[in-house]
Amino acid sequence: MKIKLKYFIVGFIILLSSFVLSTNVIKTDPKTNLTEVILDSSIVEEPTIVLERYPGIETKKVNHKLDSLLKRINKRHDFHGSILVAKKGKLIYQNQIGFADFRKKTKLNKESIFQLASVSKQFTAAAIMILKERNQLKLTDTITTYFPKFPYKNITIKQLLNHTSGLPNYFWVAENEWKKNHPPSNLEMMTFLIKSSTASLFFRPGRRFDYSNTGYFVLASILEEISNESYSNFLETNIFKPLQMHNSYAYSFKKDTIRKNQLIGYRLYRGWRHRTIPSTVNDAVVGDKNIYATSEDLLKWMNGLNSGKLISKESLELMFTKGKTRYGRVFPYGFGFRIKNDENKVYHYGKWNGFSTGITQYQDEELVVIILEHTSYRSLDYLNKQIKNIVDKSFGS
Repeated sequence: MKIKLKYFIVGFIILLSSFVLSTNVIKTDPKTNLTEVILDSSIVEEPTIVLERYPGIETKKVNHKLDSLLKRINKRHDFHGSILVAKKGKLIYQNQIGFADFRKKTKLNKESIFQLASVSKQFTAAAIMILKERNQLKLTDTITTYFPKFPYKNITIKQLLNHTSGLPNYFWVAENEWKKNHPPSNLEMMTFLIKSSTASLFFRPGRRFDYSNTGYFVLASILEEISNESYSNFLETNIFKPLQMHNSYAYSFKKDTIRKNQLIGYRLYRGWRHRTIPSTVNDAVVGDKNIYATSEDLLKWMNGLNSGKLISKESLELMFTKGKTRYGRVFPYGFGFRIKNDENKVYHYGKWNGFSTGITQYQDEELVVIILEHTSYRSLDYLNKQIKNIVDKSFGS
């Protein structure tokens, strides 16, 4: 028995040594003949990102008023969601109210994961900027650089980013022409657009601004073509993992597994009953929508963008700069962000399948307001202004 135990220990030591040697660098000094194992830095985990909070004594007043606001909009306007407010990257307020599942009567919590709808577009834009900084694409590249058979010519990546492409609405194409019994993926939709003869450009590329979901699904498709990996995997590796956004992911209907705490959208029926909103033929396409996240992860996202951890300050400035048509007309949209100069804010709202989402950054105050909801709430802009007004009057006073 002792002999067997001896061999087991020796074997384990040899196995452990082979693992160490395979993941690290061996360096031998020729003079002393001493061997040194140099640890591979790639296997050393980064420190855990912990969201900082302002002291309770500073936030007591604003928390009390925002709690009252949250209860009021839940009762009067059927708000079932989350609000998070941060200043200089640190939490001032975070809370949620209402149900996650109305049938089971389970309540929302900090881990509840919301569909971001069009707020997803800023992740697509940032991913494109990552590829640009790696010299894997240029903003002047056209769609046909990567999809030569694409029927719409001379549309640049920059025009896709700032909604001046003139591309037709892929929602309409899928709803009216897609005949298969599963919703199309990005690649299937790109191929289908090539074959479709009914959808024509709304206008010549660059002539004017026209908000386009099609442009952002095409951007995600270009990303997949260049990186040779799925949109979901690219974001996980290059955005979610570096920022430790552990509860964030891209979800494609019927292709991906529903995860723990992933919410579904509802609408109010006859003033009292909540009905789930069924999925549609457009729910498998990603890039324009279909990112899921918690409110805390979204704060990590904004902190990561602002710190330069993901992209350079120059790239971020491009994302936050108003666009121009080919005729020089300026419009209030950058890359994945709307821009409002009179309030010096960058923001985006989204609505899809019962989810209403908003993320706003007031540049002067370094204030971030995040609103996530899943019962078809309709007053995001008004609520955002109420929150801002409460913070301005109550925080630090």
